[in-house]
Order: sequence, then structure tokens, then C-alpha cells
Amino acid sequence: MKTDIQKQGFTLIEILVVATIIA
Repeated sequence: MKTDIQKQGFTLIEILVVATIIA
């Protein structure tokens, strides 16, 4: 259950990281 919560939180961070790399 904790894994799901952590994955959701990392989703926003991953999007920002990917956007930074693309930019």
C-alpha cells in the first residue's frame, strides 16, 4: 500500500524531470 502512495508522489517528480530533460 505504501508503494502506491510513493509511486503517485514520484509521478509528479518524474514528469518535472522528463520535462526538464526535454526542455
